Amino acid sequence: MELPKFLLGDNTDFPEDIFIIHMDYPRFIINLKDDEVEFMEEAEDLDEAELNEVMEGLIAEANDFYDREVQRYEE
Repeated sequence: MELPKFLLGDNTDFPEDIFIIHMDYPRFIINLKDDEVEFMEEAEDLDEAELNEVMEGLIAEANDFYDREVQRYEE
């Protein structure tokens, strides 16, 4: 099975929160309510500076993904 790069999620225990799940390495979840990032695995092959640079790009991609999904839903 091929998985998408990002998934959009919610949870009834957190009704005000919207989550974006990044399914590629490094796997992480962004809570759009407060922009908190939770890693599901450690990025062991990246030092802190490299990880920050990678995450900056991935978070921008996640935001673009969310904007596209909202636009598609509204159409």
